[in-house]
Amino acid sequence: MDDYQHHLQHWRWQVPDFFNVGTACLRAADSPSSAARTAILWEDESGARAAITYGELRASANRFANALRALGVNRGDRVAICLPQRIETAVAHLAIYRLGAVAVPLTVLFGADAVEYRLSNADCKIAVCDDASLANVLSVRSKLPKLAQVIACAGASDTSALDWSALVAGASEQFEPIQTHSNDPALIIYTSGTTGPPKGALLPHRAMLGNWSGFLYSHNLLPETLPKSGAPFVFWSPADWAWTGGLWDALLPTLFGGGTIVGYRGRFDPHRAFALMEKYQVVSTFLFPTALKMMMKAIPAPREQFKLTLQSIMSAGESVGQTVFDWTEQALGVKLNEMFGQTELNYVVGNCSGLWPAKPGSMGRGYPGHQVTIIDDEGNPLAAGQTGDVAVNRYDVHGELDPVFFLGYLNNEAGTQAKYSGDWCRTGDMARLDAEGYLWYEGRSDDVIKSAGYRIGPAEVESCLIQHPAVAMAAVIGKPDSERGAIVKAFIVLAAGHVASDELRDALAQHVRGKLAPYEYPKEIEFVNDLPMTTTGKLQRKVLRERESAK
Repeated sequence: MDDYQHHLQHWRWQVPDFFNVGTACLRAADSPSSAARTAILWEDESGARAAITYGELRASANRFANALRALGVNRGDRVAICLPQRIETAVAHLAIYRLGAVAVPLTVLFGADAVEYRLSNADCKIAVCDDASLANVLSVRSKLPKLAQVIACAGASDTSALDWSALVAGASEQFEPIQTHSNDPALIIYTSGTTGPPKGALLPHRAMLGNWSGFLYSHNLLPETLPKSGAPFVFWSPADWAWTGGLWDALLPTLFGGGTIVGYRGRFDPHRAFALMEKYQVVSTFLFPTALKMMMKAIPAPREQFKLTLQSIMSAGESVGQTVFDWTEQALGVKLNEMFGQTELNYVVGNCSGLWPAKPGSMGRGYPGHQVTIIDDEGNPLAAGQTGDVAVNRYDVHGELDPVFFLGYLNNEAGTQAKYSGDWCRTGDMARLDAEGYLWYEGRSDDVIKSAGYRIGPAEVESCLIQHPAVAMAAVIGKPDSERGAIVKAFIVLAAGHVASDELRDALAQHVRGKLAPYEYPKEIEFVNDLPMTTTGKLQRKVLRERESAK
């Protein structure tokens, strides 16, 4: 069965002039019957549990919106959410959107330097933290004159931070959401690039609608068909809610569709993953290829140990490969749908095994609503079989504006313009099209490292390494890895008076790990006498990658 062309031609965007993510994701609270439906089921590795209905979620979001307004947060102000998967994370997002403010999600894995840069660059007025992020935020607060207040959730406390519970205790459950235009900014997500510091991608409220097509098709229409049959749509993913994968591919679309999202605060573990899906009767999930590989190796025959209700699996970040693709179908009874997207324009390419054939190893086809092709350096579409840049047009096949597009990079008009060739927006990923419209990944057109689902900008890691007194120069590349897709490898030119050693390798790795994020530290470090440079002094990472592949 191949219904792709039918769905591509019949999908029509219906983007209203006014739209608010926070209001749209709480539509289920509008009627008494659906207001009683569970919105979030949550637990952490200590055994703590909680649940909240749509009615309770709206009341909580309204209380927090009123509390933020009392603190002086107004339309357009930026509020950082430095939280893991927990109910307060969802409450904060919805409250900020309903207030007309802009959310700035930051992972709790960030070290102090990474937090400081993003809070400063986004001009954040408020930062919401828990015990995993509070210390780092407070350690840089004196350097952030525009950061007026820090709010601490349960489990975190400091005399210089406001207590979440106390703030919302006296706030009203009644709140009239701000009427936002669909094109108004809703959030800023930082994405790593190859040159310069991380870029803040400014995303509008309409992006929720733009993401819906991909979410719907990557789960074989289950978000819409299951509720109609009376069965609940229960979704879980270990993806961090601070990233595009966890926020736009899990939390927000599940709430937008009126389903139940399962949140878990703790480290990923294959046995725990299966146990969570069994316990909460998870129907659909998003799992990075690395997670799937870990699960396959740890528990080859999961249905012999767990009673699973899985009906759809989406995976993204890198290709899952034939072995994992076959295992999900044989061991889990689910044909996996691979997906491709990025923060700037997410969920644009993928498979939908329920409606068109999935080709193992392929990125899939452009999802309905998105016009996707391969272009050359001049922006011209290429014929099937030719390798070029994956690009998405501002307009769909009907000539209507595609709502998935970002507004631009914060304070970086040059970077924004560089993304476009006319109406085509370049993703920076190279691929080729086959005769049936499937895309096949060929590699990055820049140097961003994709490791275990994370996008890592080499420039930020290099900058961190150079701060160490033993480092004169540093270059970072992605080295191919069968488990993670790629690992971070650093080439180091030592400063005078320092000698290469295993102890120094460990010290440099820990230096990066402590200042940035655990997934960004170099897994391999090679000491070299010099680095390949152009005549104008630009680092040639491509030469290093070629040397590495030739070994």
